[in-house]
Amino acid sequence: MHKRTAHRWRLTAIMVVGTFFAFGTFWLVQLAQNGDASVDPNNFKNEPDYIVEQFSFVRMTPEGKPRYLVSGAKLTHRPIDDSSDVELPVLQGVAPGQPVTTITSQRARIRHAQNQADLIGNVNVVRPESPTNRGMQLKTEALTVFTDEDRMTSDQPVQVTLGTATITGTGMDANNATRELKFASRGQIVYPPKAARAAPPITGKPQ
Repeated sequence: MHKRTAHRWRLTAIMVVGTFFAFGTFWLVQLAQNGDASVDPNNFKNEPDYIVEQFSFVRMTPEGKPRYLVSGAKLTHRPIDDSSDVELPVLQGVAPGQPVTTITSQRARIRHAQNQADLIGNVNVVRPESPTNRGMQLKTEALTVFTDEDRMTSDQPVQVTLGTATITGTGMDANNATRELKFASRGQIVYPPKAARAAPPITGKPQ
């Protein structure tokens, strides 16, 4: 009698476990077919595929010559749109025959496919004086750089120091290749007295 009862308990346990796994399998099948409303697969598409700290890389021209150098404290790349978020970025134009232009900001989003960098927060651009160019310094809170076009735009207030003159305005388009500087709104140009024009040229890195 005791053996028969033990056998019955074992059989019951096997049936319970089998029923549990059957219902578990059915739930997994339903989840795979219908999806779980609380889990949106799109939430994972914008997850970064790599993060690099204290990085630097060089963008080359089609002829194999360096065009610009990008460095920063941290780079987070997102494959969904092939963009990178950068903390404390530093962009340096290193095209042959051109003075090295250095751009810094608090953060940036680099859109690799468009060769475009959107810089935000305390943006500072410095181009040292050269035999063919006056020194230039530009300050604003937001700046878009089109690296292949050697062009910069901003819809924010901008202050430009060009040689000894200071230019302020809102909305700007600067073409470094053609040396053109345009403001969307009426700007203001301030020339210092002649005695102040002998001040040392801009040669240092941005503060």
